[in-house]
Amino acid sequence: MIRTILITILAIAVIGTGFWGYKEHQEKNAILINAENNYQRAFHDLNFHFDALEEKIGTTLAMNSRQQISPSLAEVWRLTSEAHNDVGQLPLALLPFNKTEEFLTKIGEFSYRIAIRDLEKKPLSDEEYATLQSLHKNATEIKNELRDVQATVMKENLRWMDVELALATENDPNDNTVINGLKTVDKSVEGYSEVNWGPEMTKISEFEDNKYKALSGKQITKEEAKNLAIKFLKLDKNSKVTVEENGKGSPYEAYRISVNEPKSDSNIYMEMTKKGGHPTWILEDRNVQKAKISLYQGSEKAREFLNKHAMDKMEMTTSNQYENIGIYTYVKMQDDVRIYPQTVTIKVALDNGDIIGYEGMNYLIGEKDRKITSPAISQKEAQGKLNPKLKIMETHQGIITNDLGEEVHCYEFLATMGNETFRIFINASTGMEEKVKKLDDPNTPVNSM
Repeated sequence: MIRTILITILAIAVIGTGFWGYKEHQEKNAILINAENNYQRAFHDLNFHFDALEEKIGTTLAMNSRQQISPSLAEVWRLTSEAHNDVGQLPLALLPFNKTEEFLTKIGEFSYRIAIRDLEKKPLSDEEYATLQSLHKNATEIKNELRDVQATVMKENLRWMDVELALATENDPNDNTVINGLKTVDKSVEGYSEVNWGPEMTKISEFEDNKYKALSGKQITKEEAKNLAIKFLKLDKNSKVTVEENGKGSPYEAYRISVNEPKSDSNIYMEMTKKGGHPTWILEDRNVQKAKISLYQGSEKAREFLNKHAMDKMEMTTSNQYENIGIYTYVKMQDDVRIYPQTVTIKVALDNGDIIGYEGMNYLIGEKDRKITSPAISQKEAQGKLNPKLKIMETHQGIITNDLGEEVHCYEFLATMGNETFRIFINASTGMEEKVKKLDDPNTPVNSM
């Protein structure tokens, strides 16, 4: 009897294990099939969007009406964004496909900057038309190569899951047909470096390459960085200070500094540029207790910090409280004009008024000689360009960086419509609406300006 019961229990266990294993296998297959379907869809979408991109650039070349060219180039920009999204959904994280992505980015930026331009005043130049011709030729070649990969995938019934496996393992992926095809596409794109992107794109590229070169001062050593950090942070001599170089890929050379103070339960982290020894950011990691000072008193502590470090010509544009921390944004002032490319953000612990956070890279790289001219239009004329439904709360003048990467002098209006608040910048020379920022509340920072 006992033997029969044991055999029955064993049989049930075997059946149960088999059923569990079958169910587990089915679920795993369902996940794999779903992933494979998503990869297949993303790759077919990539082909579709490249086909549409090549066709749209071609039709733009045939256009003569400026009213037609702008929306057509806006569509080119949209299609490059869609293609970018498709690439991001493929298992290519370990496969260098950066040349193709960079090419898509440049097409998008080029088309966007022309699309937002007033083509009546500044029509498409011969050089820009030649660039569009080159882009059309390049897009046609990429489209054809992607079609070849697509045809091979369909003909040989290849799976994208095999691509992911080949990239994730140590096995040599070079014998994978899909990977070889995509490497061919990326290699071809590498040969398109001769495209003339025009003066606007060149100017933006040069700015990105050179903005960190504006930092002043000589190169400093690790020991000098340590001493500067001790002085800047007013540290105890017994504090343990560790200095390391920042990793590769950073746009500028800097030291990462960490501080452990024996008399405190906090850790302080800091970054300092190698050139000039300028602090770019500071963060004190500690538990902030119940607030004992007001948000206004916290702003006075932030102001003291700025004055102490020779940043006195600053105006506070935002102040926000998050739990027991005050966060303040300051903008450099010149001739009563806000210089938005030069901002500083400071965090103050409202339990004791300590500075526990500082972000100053925008202030450093935005430093330069500026000649601010008088506005060509009056404040009243600029206000006339606004939506009449807006209620004006504040008015200032400011320098911002527009979508073309140019610094422009604007009238700044803080305005409300219903329960929503906006910052609106009207060009002080042309009356053009340069930027509109919807704010969560009137004190939302505008660091992106």
